[in-house]
Amino acid sequence: MTTVIEPELVRRAATGDPAATATLLTEVRPGLVRYCRARLGRIGGAYTTADDVAQEVCLAVLRALPRYRDQGSPFAAFVYGIAAHKVADAQRAAIRDSAVTPTDAPLDQPDQAPGPEQQAVATDLARRLSVLLDRLPEVQREIVLLRVAVGLSADEVATIVGMTAAAVRMAQSRALARLRTLAGSALDEVAA
Repeated sequence: MTTVIEPELVRRAATGDPAATATLLTEVRPGLVRYCRARLGRIGGAYTTADDVAQEVCLAVLRALPRYRDQGSPFAAFVYGIAAHKVADAQRAAIRDSAVTPTDAPLDQPDQAPGPEQQAVATDLARRLSVLLDRLPEVQREIVLLRVAVGLSADEVATIVGMTAAAVRMAQSRALARLRTLAGSALDEVAA
Protein backbone atom coordinates (compact mmCIF):
# COMPACT_ATOMS: atom_id res chain seq x y z
CA MET A 1 0.00 0.00 0.00
CA THR A 2 1.25 3.47 -0.79
CA THR A 3 2.22 6.02 1.83
CA VAL A 4 0.04 9.11 2.00
CA ILE A 5 2.23 12.11 1.32
CA GLU A 6 1.53 14.91 3.76
CA PRO A 7 0.75 18.28 2.12
CA GLU A 8 3.00 20.03 4.66
CA LEU A 9 5.95 17.87 3.54
CA VAL A 10 5.23 18.77 -0.09
CA ARG A 11 4.96 22.47 0.79
CA ARG A 12 8.29 22.42 2.64
CA ALA A 13 9.97 20.55 -0.22
CA ALA A 14 8.55 23.00 -2.76
CA THR A 15 10.04 25.91 -0.81
CA GLY A 16 13.50 24.31 -0.96
CA ASP A 17 13.82 22.52 2.40
CA PRO A 18 16.53 19.89 1.66
CA ALA A 19 15.40 17.46 4.39
CA ALA A 20 11.77 17.63 3.24
CA THR A 21 12.84 17.15 -0.37
CA ALA A 22 14.89 14.07 0.52
CA THR A 23 12.03 12.61 2.55
CA LEU A 24 9.53 13.32 -0.22
CA LEU A 25 11.66 11.63 -2.89
CA THR A 26 12.27 8.68 -0.55
CA GLU A 27 8.51 8.26 -0.16
CA VAL A 28 7.57 8.49 -3.87
CA ARG A 29 10.45 6.53 -5.41
CA PRO A 30 9.36 2.94 -4.57
CA GLY A 31 5.94 3.48 -6.16
CA LEU A 32 7.54 5.08 -9.20
CA VAL A 33 9.86 2.12 -9.67
CA ARG A 34 6.90 -0.30 -9.48
CA TYR A 35 4.90 1.85 -11.91
CA CYS A 36 7.74 2.12 -14.44
CA ARG A 37 8.52 -1.60 -14.19
CA ALA A 38 4.86 -2.45 -14.71
CA ARG A 39 4.54 -0.12 -17.70
CA LEU A 40 7.91 -0.82 -19.33
CA GLY A 41 8.63 -4.38 -18.27
CA ARG A 42 12.01 -5.73 -19.25
CA ILE A 43 12.74 -3.56 -22.27
CA GLY A 44 16.18 -4.64 -23.36
CA GLY A 45 15.99 -7.84 -21.27
CA ALA A 46 16.19 -6.25 -17.80
CA TYR A 47 14.46 -3.73 -15.56
CA THR A 48 17.38 -1.33 -16.05
CA THR A 49 15.43 0.92 -18.42
CA ALA A 50 12.40 1.04 -16.11
CA ASP A 51 14.62 1.87 -13.14
CA ASP A 52 16.37 4.58 -15.17
CA VAL A 53 13.00 6.06 -16.14
CA ALA A 54 11.91 6.04 -12.49
CA GLN A 55 15.10 7.95 -11.68
CA GLU A 56 14.34 10.43 -14.49
CA VAL A 57 10.86 10.92 -13.03
CA CYS A 58 12.39 11.64 -9.61
CA LEU A 59 14.68 14.23 -11.20
CA ALA A 60 11.77 15.78 -13.13
CA VAL A 61 9.72 15.97 -9.91
CA LEU A 62 12.69 17.57 -8.17
CA ARG A 63 13.02 20.16 -10.96
CA ALA A 64 9.27 20.85 -11.00
CA LEU A 65 8.85 21.10 -7.20
CA PRO A 66 9.54 24.87 -6.96
CA ARG A 67 6.68 25.50 -9.44
CA TYR A 68 4.25 23.03 -7.80
CA ARG A 69 1.09 24.58 -6.37
CA ASP A 70 -1.48 22.57 -4.42
CA GLN A 71 -4.70 22.84 -6.40
CA GLY A 72 -6.72 20.39 -4.33
CA SER A 73 -5.50 17.15 -5.94
CA PRO A 74 -3.15 14.73 -4.23
CA PHE A 75 0.54 15.19 -4.90
CA ALA A 76 0.50 11.66 -6.38
CA ALA A 77 -1.52 12.97 -9.34
CA PHE A 78 1.27 15.44 -10.07
CA VAL A 79 3.99 12.76 -9.72
CA TYR A 80 2.25 10.08 -11.81
CA GLY A 81 1.36 12.62 -14.48
CA ILE A 82 5.08 13.24 -14.91
CA ALA A 83 5.73 9.49 -14.79
CA ALA A 84 3.19 8.77 -17.54
CA HIS A 85 4.97 11.22 -19.86
CA LYS A 86 8.43 9.81 -19.10
CA VAL A 87 7.20 6.23 -19.64
CA ALA A 88 5.68 7.20 -23.00
CA ASP A 89 9.00 8.79 -24.00
CA ALA A 90 10.87 5.60 -23.03
CA GLN A 91 8.43 3.44 -24.98
CA ARG A 92 8.92 5.58 -28.09
CA ALA A 93 12.70 5.44 -27.66
CA ALA A 94 12.60 1.64 -27.25
CA ILE A 95 10.63 1.28 -30.46
CA ARG A 96 12.99 3.63 -32.28
CA ASP A 97 16.10 1.87 -30.97
CA SER A 98 14.82 -1.71 -31.32
CA ALA A 99 16.70 -2.19 -34.58
CA VAL A 100 20.04 -1.62 -32.83
CA THR A 101 21.34 -4.61 -30.83
CA PRO A 102 24.48 -3.99 -28.76
CA THR A 103 26.93 -6.84 -28.22
CA ASP A 104 28.17 -7.68 -24.74
CA ALA A 105 31.83 -8.10 -23.92
CA PRO A 106 32.84 -11.55 -22.66
CA LEU A 107 32.61 -11.99 -18.90
CA ASP A 108 35.77 -12.38 -16.77
CA GLN A 109 33.87 -14.20 -14.02
CA PRO A 110 30.92 -16.60 -13.96
CA ASP A 111 27.60 -14.82 -14.37
CA GLN A 112 25.51 -14.92 -11.17
CA ALA A 113 22.32 -13.92 -13.01
CA PRO A 114 19.52 -16.44 -13.60
CA GLY A 115 20.30 -18.91 -16.35
CA PRO A 116 18.90 -18.76 -19.87
CA GLU A 117 15.97 -21.04 -19.02
CA GLN A 118 14.87 -18.95 -16.02
CA GLN A 119 15.29 -15.75 -18.01
CA ALA A 120 13.29 -17.19 -20.89
CA VAL A 121 10.46 -18.29 -18.59
CA ALA A 122 10.37 -14.92 -16.79
CA THR A 123 10.54 -13.00 -20.07
CA ASP A 124 7.81 -15.15 -21.61
CA LEU A 125 5.52 -14.67 -18.60
CA ALA A 126 6.15 -10.90 -18.63
CA ARG A 127 5.42 -10.82 -22.37
CA ARG A 128 2.17 -12.76 -21.90
CA LEU A 129 1.07 -10.47 -19.09
CA SER A 130 1.95 -7.43 -21.18
CA VAL A 131 -0.07 -8.78 -24.11
CA LEU A 132 -3.05 -9.34 -21.81
CA LEU A 133 -2.75 -5.84 -20.34
CA ASP A 134 -2.51 -4.38 -23.84
CA ARG A 135 -5.90 -5.90 -24.63
CA LEU A 136 -7.53 -3.75 -21.95
CA PRO A 137 -8.78 -0.24 -22.72
CA GLU A 138 -6.13 2.35 -21.83
CA VAL A 139 -7.95 3.68 -18.76
CA GLN A 140 -8.51 0.20 -17.33
CA ARG A 141 -4.86 -0.72 -17.97
CA GLU A 142 -3.70 2.44 -16.20
CA ILE A 143 -6.04 1.77 -13.26
CA VAL A 144 -4.80 -1.82 -12.87
CA LEU A 145 -1.17 -0.70 -12.99
CA LEU A 146 -1.65 2.14 -10.52
CA ARG A 147 -3.78 0.09 -8.11
CA VAL A 148 -2.05 -3.31 -8.34
CA ALA A 149 1.54 -2.63 -9.35
CA VAL A 150 2.03 0.72 -7.62
CA GLY A 151 -0.41 0.21 -4.75
CA LEU A 152 -2.19 3.56 -4.88
CA SER A 153 -5.57 3.97 -3.21
CA ALA A 154 -8.76 4.28 -5.25
CA ASP A 155 -8.96 7.95 -4.25
CA GLU A 156 -5.43 8.66 -5.50
CA VAL A 157 -6.02 6.82 -8.78
CA ALA A 158 -9.34 8.63 -9.20
CA THR A 159 -7.56 11.97 -9.11
CA ILE A 160 -4.91 10.81 -11.57
CA VAL A 161 -7.36 9.41 -14.15
CA GLY A 162 -10.14 11.96 -13.58
CA MET A 163 -12.80 9.62 -12.20
CA THR A 164 -14.51 9.05 -8.88
CA ALA A 165 -13.08 6.49 -6.46
CA ALA A 166 -16.19 4.34 -6.92
CA ALA A 167 -15.76 4.43 -10.70
CA VAL A 168 -12.10 3.44 -10.29
CA ARG A 169 -13.05 0.45 -8.14
CA MET A 170 -15.69 -0.62 -10.67
CA ALA A 171 -13.29 -0.21 -13.62
CA GLN A 172 -10.63 -2.18 -11.74
CA SER A 173 -13.07 -4.97 -11.00
CA ARG A 174 -14.14 -5.13 -14.63
CA ALA A 175 -10.53 -5.00 -15.84
CA LEU A 176 -9.46 -7.86 -13.56
CA ALA A 177 -12.47 -9.93 -14.59
CA ARG A 178 -11.61 -9.30 -18.24
CA LEU A 179 -7.99 -10.27 -17.63
CA ARG A 180 -9.11 -13.54 -16.01
CA THR A 181 -11.31 -14.26 -19.01
CA LEU A 182 -8.59 -13.36 -21.51
CA ALA A 183 -5.94 -15.34 -19.65
CA GLY A 184 -7.93 -18.53 -19.32
CA SER A 185 -5.24 -21.13 -19.12
CA ALA A 186 -2.84 -19.13 -21.33
CA LEU A 187 -0.48 -18.40 -18.44
CA ASP A 188 -0.32 -22.07 -17.43
CA GLU A 189 0.55 -23.36 -20.90
CA VAL A 190 3.87 -25.08 -21.44
CA ALA A 191 5.59 -23.98 -24.62
CA ALA A 192 6.33 -26.86 -26.96
